[in-house]
Formats: sequence, structure tokens, C-alpha cells
Amino acid sequence: MSKKTPAYSPRKETSGDKVFFVVNALFLGLLALIILYPLYFIIIASISDPDAVLGGQVVLYPVNITLDGFRKVFERRDIWVGYLNTIIYTAVTVVLSLAVTIPAGWALSRKTTPGKKFWMIFFIIPMFFGGGLIPFYNVMSSLGLINSAWSVILPAILSVWNLFMSKTFFESSIPDGLLEAATIDGAGKYRTFFSIIIPLSKAIIAVMALYYAVGQWNSYFNAMIFLQDEGKYPLQLVLKEILIASESTVGGSGETILQQYRLANQLKYVSVIVSSIPVLCLYPFVQKYFAQGVMIGSLKG
Repeated sequence: MSKKTPAYSPRKETSGDKVFFVVNALFLGLLALIILYPLYFIIIASISDPDAVLGGQVVLYPVNITLDGFRKVFERRDIWVGYLNTIIYTAVTVVLSLAVTIPAGWALSRKTTPGKKFWMIFFIIPMFFGGGLIPFYNVMSSLGLINSAWSVILPAILSVWNLFMSKTFFESSIPDGLLEAATIDGAGKYRTFFSIIIPLSKAIIAVMALYYAVGQWNSYFNAMIFLQDEGKYPLQLVLKEILIASESTVGGSGETILQQYRLANQLKYVSVIVSSIPVLCLYPFVQKYFAQGVMIGSLKG
């Protein structure tokens, strides 16, 4: 008779293991505190009395709660126009970016793609070399895109880093046997891509959508350079103009200057919250795909 395999018994924790777990928990707790406290401080500072914030009284909880900063921001019509513009710019950018990045990443991941090495070099060069601001402006001007929404959208529709992340995802996640089976069943290249590859790529699509959305939502530099009509300004540029205007102290008395300084300090915290809320609301919808897409797309290959 064969001997029975002894039942597996987990190793007992030693005193050294317990010390390690305690030290690890303390370290991670401290790291989380370092990361989360600045965000918490922005929230409590935005609803606290500006004098209390300037006096260093706001540390762990709000002091003399007031919503004047939010009221002053949301009373402005240009804030809502900026919100609408940013939503439009972000939505169009995400759609166009996915339409470019996902097919390009799939094409670069295939060994049979004609001129694959050339296209890899073609995309790598812009990662290390740039023409600079003046040539960039001249190109946009020659295309007639100055003071156009497309001057904000077009430069943002392709990130080479995101393209290579998508390429690596496809190389590591789509087995060749699946493609061979689809070919045997009579599926062409387009049918295979849209009916098989896209449904299996929800993780990387969600991650790319989040990356492009956050990048465009927080962007203001291209708008500052190319847009002249204030009615086309994105939210970030509108908030920047508000902060600059609130910090202006030219021609005022001492009391007026102090009031403007208080207002500018409060608006600084309010603007961070106003601009961050939509992104924070978007993240939970793609959270379940985020870790999977990032880990597979960036570490395997």
C-alpha cells in the first residue's frame, strides 16, 4: 500500500515574521499618510476661513467653515464655459486617441506587419527629439489651426508611450493560436480585429481611455499658446486666469490688497478641487481594468 501524503500544514509565524509585518504595516501607513494628507489639507483649506489657513490654524480639521470660495468660483459664467469646453476636448480626444492607438498598437505587435522595424523607429524618434515650441507653432499656424479647438485636440491624440504599452499588451495577451483558429473559421483581418481582439482588450482600452482623459483634462499649455478666444478656453486655463486676476494688487489700498490675497489663497485650493472632481468620478468606472491593463501592458513582453 502506498503511503498517504501528509496533509499540508502552514508554517507557523515566528517572532521575526511578526516584527516584519508590524514594521511593514507602519511603513505603509506612514507612506499612505504622506500621500493622502496633502489631498485632505486641500479639502479642509478650501472650506476654511482664509485667515485661519494663512495663520496656520488649519491642520487636522476645518476652521470657521465657509463656502465663499466655491460660491465665488461657480458664480462665474466662464467657469461653466470652461467646463463644457474641457469636456468636449476630452471626449473627442479620447475617442480619436483610442481609434489611433489601439489599431496602431495591434499592427506593431504583429510580426507580419510590413516595415515593422521602420515604423518602430519612426515612433521612437519623437520620444527623444522634439522640434521645440517655435517650429510647433509654425506648423499649427501653417495648418490654419490657431485659435481652433483642433489645436488642443490634435497634438494629444497619440502618445508614443501609450502606443508601446498597447503593443506590449497585445503581444503578451493575444495567443497566436487564437488568430490561427479565427483564420481557419474564415474570419478576415478586420473581422478578427473587431470581433475577437477588441472584446479581449477591454483592460488596455480602459487604461488608455483614462490616461488620455486625464492628460487632456489637466492640459492647459497648448490652449494657452494657440487659443485667443476666451470662449474656447478649457477649464484649467480659466482657473489660471482667475488666480492671476485674484492675485493682482495694482492700484489698491492696503486693505484691498489683503482681501485679494485672502481670496487668491482660498481660490487656489478651490480650483484644485473643482478641476479634480470629474476625474475622481471617472476613475471608479475603470478601476477594475486599471491594474490588469497597466501590469500586463508594461511589465510583460
